[in-house]
Amino acid sequence: MLRQVGDEAVLLNSKTEQYLGLDDVSHRIWQVLTAGGTVQEAYDTLLAEFDVDSQRLRSDLEEFVQELIQFGLVAQW
Repeated sequence: MLRQVGDEAVLLNSKTEQYLGLDDVSHRIWQVLTAGGTVQEAYDTLLAEFDVDSQRLRSDLEEFVQELIQFGLVAQW
């Protein structure tokens, strides 16, 4: 469940009541990941949108997906 709280978006696992706050960048990553497609397609989209080193983006994206899994916000990716 995604909720906007002020300037921040919050992902909530309603079963465990764990939540993860998202800044603007991580919120955009979430939007791209949940738009359908693969993680690789999300990576390609984000690489085109952001002025970022490709390895840094890959690392940040993998870390974010692992955090989603840790918080139980995705079952598998």
